[in-house]
Amino acid sequence: MKLYENGVYLVNGNELVEDNGDAANEILSKTGQNITKEEAAKNTIAYGILKEHNVSGSMDKLRIKFDKLTSHDITFVGIIQTARASGLEKFPIPYVLTNCHNSLCAVGGTINEDDHMFGLTCAKRYGGIYVPPHQAVIHQFAREMLAGGGKMILGSDSHTRYGALGTMAVGEGGPELVKQLLSQTYDINMPGIVGVYLKGTPVKGVGPQDIALAIIGEVFANGYVKNKVMEFVGPGVSNLSVDCRIGVDVMTTETTCLSSVWRTDDAVKEFYEIHGRSEDYKELNPKDTAYYDGMIEIDLGEIRPMIAMPFHPSNTYTIEELNANLMDILDDCEKRAKVSFDGSVDLDLKSKVRNGKLYVDQGIIAGCAGGGFENICDAADILKGTSIGSDEFTLSVYPASMPVYMELVRNGSAAALMQAGAVLKTAFCGPCFGAGDTPANNAFSIRHSTRNFPNREGSKVQNGQIASVALMDARSIAATAANKGYLTSAADMDVEFTKPKYFFDSKIYENRVFDSKGAADASVEIQLGPNIKDWPAMSPLPKHMILKVVSEIHDPVTTTDELIPSGETSSYRSNPLGLAEFTLSRKDPAYVGLAKDIQKAQKAIEADTCPCEAVPELTPVMEAVKAQYQDINRETIGIGSTIFAVKPGDGSAREQAASCQKVLGGWANIANEYATKRYRSNLINWGMLPLLIEAGELPFENGDYIFLPDIKNEIENKATEIKAFVYKDGALKEFKLMLGELTDDERSIILKGCLINYNRR
Repeated sequence: MKLYENGVYLVNGNELVEDNGDAANEILSKTGQNITKEEAAKNTIAYGILKEHNVSGSMDKLRIKFDKLTSHDITFVGIIQTARASGLEKFPIPYVLTNCHNSLCAVGGTINEDDHMFGLTCAKRYGGIYVPPHQAVIHQFAREMLAGGGKMILGSDSHTRYGALGTMAVGEGGPELVKQLLSQTYDINMPGIVGVYLKGTPVKGVGPQDIALAIIGEVFANGYVKNKVMEFVGPGVSNLSVDCRIGVDVMTTETTCLSSVWRTDDAVKEFYEIHGRSEDYKELNPKDTAYYDGMIEIDLGEIRPMIAMPFHPSNTYTIEELNANLMDILDDCEKRAKVSFDGSVDLDLKSKVRNGKLYVDQGIIAGCAGGGFENICDAADILKGTSIGSDEFTLSVYPASMPVYMELVRNGSAAALMQAGAVLKTAFCGPCFGAGDTPANNAFSIRHSTRNFPNREGSKVQNGQIASVALMDARSIAATAANKGYLTSAADMDVEFTKPKYFFDSKIYENRVFDSKGAADASVEIQLGPNIKDWPAMSPLPKHMILKVVSEIHDPVTTTDELIPSGETSSYRSNPLGLAEFTLSRKDPAYVGLAKDIQKAQKAIEADTCPCEAVPELTPVMEAVKAQYQDINRETIGIGSTIFAVKPGDGSAREQAASCQKVLGGWANIANEYATKRYRSNLINWGMLPLLIEAGELPFENGDYIFLPDIKNEIENKATEIKAFVYKDGALKEFKLMLGELTDDERSIILKGCLINYNRR
């Protein structure tokens, strides 16, 4: 795999010319064409799709309107509640509400079926589509029923990626979907476009997860594709089945890219025909000479079965490399665990080594990444006639949709898996975020799923229980299962893959999915449950602000799972105050109490009482502030909390990572950088300041107070740098914070206090 240092021209779809000073002459000699870099940059697939969906009139400052929206049942309640508070009357574009996360009836003490009935009644009232629990995971339904060549889809799940089918899809926090529901736009600068040039053919035993992990391991840490579009091109694309392309594509989220798109061919055309939607196919290719801001060149034939060890998809090795350096790599994982969990629990992976081999407790093939037809058929071929054994090792397989499940039953793959000892389960995303197949204490799980962040599998570090996950391809998971739990590469198996043809049966969806066909029925009453709560009132940005630092995180990256846990907390996603009680619970259990303590001061201001009486420790801070700014009073000051993290926001698109801080009185984050565009957008949409500070410059610490004078004016005047003071040793000490670029709408949202307030203007 090669990452080019400079931009690269793709000529005639199969020649790469690096932009090294003489590129124009080389292109001229190859094509007879004298083309500028600016002209060639318009010849990518991504540029064409973005141009068709941009309504700003400027390709530098995009205002995108999407063709369709999709959400699942731990995001759609909050999204629709927010839109309803802003006057929603009808879904203006197709909006699909799937139920694949809170599928289990009762988890965490609430009845999730209330959320499902809320979704069904909203689909009827506002003119949407409702997919009942266990029918399909969100992204599989979108592939089967929503994607279209040259289209754009916005989803409230970070793995919203349908690029292999020619659809540019973006995963964002819920407020961005609210904007689309209110006929507003998705506003971004024109993103960079990085080509992924594929050549060669994968060797036997290599699957989509192996290719994806190889890419993630190369580009995550260096930010090569961060917030950019990955465009897959080259002759190697056609050497991959569509299922394989889909499996690679969905994992591009873990590179921190903005979106992805692939060139399409007859195999993609056949996919649409199989699903009865031939009219949605569109041939997509870059034009004769296309310029990319970067290029990843991959020889598919050189990729070997991979494994991403705990605790990130970028912690990658070949399985061969792992087995050759087993104790050293396991020791490294244990050291990572000590850092991630601050030494509160001990992970012991080296005890999993038996007779020089790594023994695995659990295997799972599931969800939008692993639950595809071809993955499961290949796994069945490997396991046919074998047994997973009767020891600790277990194997669970979750087909990504009921149509996929039905075809596995019809072609015998389901029977082969069951006979070997695997358990087949319905379409459910639980194993990806800790609500299904949670391992035992110190157990080690291998999964063809999307993430292996700390606690992502559902372990309870706060209760002294820890487990860990490694990501692998379904084929190597099946090989490990056939070897009764001893880690094995699929490349080591003697197997003939039968590659049965897929037949899609639409009757399942015709019989069970509610489709309004876009017709809204205002007479339908929205069904609410006791756990579905409205958002609390949120104050506009004050003239001056005092922030108490209530958490300080120095990990290189902080995931959204660490900001607000997944798993059992998901059942509280419809209850803003209830969910907020879990904020940072796995990373900083003191956070909630400290945030609520300082929030008392703001509540006192709103009740027109003295904030210092509510929070006495504020008294000397207020005195120091008033000594320099005489206009400090209850009408001009706001008091809240902030956190510092080096690089927060990697992972899920969940808006609650920001909104939970907001409902607890949070008014800002301070970071060296934000891991993803979507987390920064979530902060802004909830009226929080996305502040930045230079790495190595930290004039405050946990528990300190920070004063932001005239912050309202700074936002109104489009400042990018703002003056700040930290209260230390009885005095205010000045330092500098940055805001970064904000659109006019984003500034207005912050000034109003949140997107809800902005839309009530």
